[in-house]
Order: sequence, then C-alpha cells, then structure tokens
Amino acid sequence: MKAATTGCLLAVLAVPVAALIVVAGLLTAAGAVPGHGEAGMKGVPPEFEPWIRRAVAECEHPELTPALMAAQLYHESGFSTSRSTVSWADAKGPAQFIHGTWLTWGRDEDGKNGADPFDVADAVTAQGRYMCSLLGDAKNSGYRDDVRRLALAGYNAGWGAVQRYRGVPPKEFARGETYRYVRTIMALIKDFQGTASLSVHGSGAGANALRRAAARLGTPYAYGGGGPGGPSKGFCDEHNGFLRGRCLASSTTGFDCSSLVQYAYWPHTQLPRTAAAQYAATSHRPIARGELRPGDLLFWSHRGGGIYHVGLYAGDGQVLHAPRTGRQVEVVALDKAMPAGDYHGATRA
Repeated sequence: MKAATTGCLLAVLAVPVAALIVVAGLLTAAGAVPGHGEAGMKGVPPEFEPWIRRAVAECEHPELTPALMAAQLYHESGFSTSRSTVSWADAKGPAQFIHGTWLTWGRDEDGKNGADPFDVADAVTAQGRYMCSLLGDAKNSGYRDDVRRLALAGYNAGWGAVQRYRGVPPKEFARGETYRYVRTIMALIKDFQGTASLSVHGSGAGANALRRAAARLGTPYAYGGGGPGGPSKGFCDEHNGFLRGRCLASSTTGFDCSSLVQYAYWPHTQLPRTAAAQYAATSHRPIARGELRPGDLLFWSHRGGGIYHVGLYAGDGQVLHAPRTGRQVEVVALDKAMPAGDYHGATRA
C-alpha cells in the first residue's frame, strides 16, 4: 500500500507537495441556498467571477445559479485559461465548446479579437446563454426530472439525446459519459455555494498574488498538478499522490504547493515550478518572521534535508494551503500548517 505523503514538487516531474499560502483575515463560507443572480459563490478564480454573475443575471431562469455555472466550469476544464485546453473531441476553452455549438452561442463579449472560446468572458457568457436556453427547453419538455440535470445532459450530449430518452441518457449511452457528467456536476454544486471573504491588506505584487491564490480556496490538492494556466490533473510516483492505496492525483484536477504559488505570481513574477527552485530564486531576499508582508513566500524543510513545502504569507498568522492528497486548499494557523520545527524561513519575490 502506498502512503499518502506531504511534499512539494522538489524537482520537475518529481516529488510535489501541498501548497501553502498565508492569508490576512478569515475565510467564511455560508451554506447558502442557491438563489438567482446574487446567490453566494466561493472557490472561483477572480477572472471568472464577474462573467459568471453577468451570465446568471441575464438568464430568466432562477435555476441557473453562480454555483451551478462554477461547478460546470470546474468539471469541464478546472477553470483553465490555457489555449491548450482542447479535448479529444476538439472541444475548446474553459467551457469546452465544440465548433458548431460555438458558432451558435459564442460572441465577443469583451471586445478582444472577436468571439474566442478560449477567452474567459466569451466562453463563460456563451456557457450561460446555452445553459439558459437548455433550462427553458427542460421546463417546456414536461420530463419528470430536475431541470438542471436535464440542461446539463443537453449541454454534454445535445438536446436531441435528452429527447430520445425523455430525460438524462442512461449509463448505456455514450459509455456513461453523460450520465456521469450530470451526476458529478450536481454533486459539485455545494462546493461552490456560499460566500468566500478574505481581507487582503496592502498593494503590490505580493498582495495581488495572495488575492489571486485566495480565489482558489477549496480547490483540491493534486500532486504534480497545476501551473501558470490554472489547476490540472496530477500524477503519482513511488511515494506521492496516493490515498488509501489508490492513485488519486491522476484523476484530480488541482494544485500542489509550488504550482499554486507559481500560479499566484504569474505573469508579474515568473517563479520556477518547484519549491526548492522557488527558494533558490528568492533566497537572496530573506525576510524575518516579524517583518512578513502579504505575499511573502514561506518555506518548510526536512531537518538536514531539502525544502519540501512553500506558501504565501498575508498576516494574522494564517496559512491557506493544500496540505496533501485528499485535502483541499484551506486556511489554518501558520504553526499548524506543517510541523513547527520544519519552518525554514521566508523570502520576498
């Protein structure tokens, strides 16, 4: 049986660990009942949030909530902003539009180079229009099922497939892809409901990096996953990425410790990928614990060994981190994030 271990990516494609980030203020998450337009939302990257809210506000159906759209985007792409986000079926961008569907629903929402399925504004608002239309179809269909489930099935397989089965297609359809798609997204909605508030004080590169990283609260830990473009699936090696003997990282979209820090600072400061390399790149600017500022990098090391963990500081002795496989990016006290004796020091990027 493989042991679930902590440890950041110590070398590229070798030994990653959880991401740490310290936060000014406390995270509060209310278990809000989904509402329309103003419904709570958490765990959504800042570049997606305004467009999700706009798409929801423009839809007449209250079943289209921010949490539903966020869960769908997370399942489709993990909120990826990379132009390499293309599926085997040639579905593109954060909302995974195929060419024909994009021609119907895609528009240039932000005035940047025409309608682009890789553009967050264009993709999210197109997703909202398409889901809104499908919710209308679901309500008019008379099929006895949750209209959200029917709309999701239509988004994945086309409304014709829903009509054929008079509901969500069964497991036998498309090898169960649509069946699992609907079940997974419906289960994810609760993870994006509520409000996430994080008081980040100050300005500049460090504070901005912290704000960007804090928007990823709740994102799963994925050993070897993530990068400048956002979360991605991880991998398992001889010791890492396993949970109770099963390789979890290869099926989990998320960050490890160093990829989250790299993502937070990109592109203003292009830090290297691994915790050890990030320490080497910033160790010429050491910061005493009493002089920490939001966004300063924190490092942990094994006694007599190398750096194994990295994070960002933001005041009040709080750390936001993804501690290990099976956990999520979360807020804990700095001294409880990793063994207190392993704290190596801080640097400034």
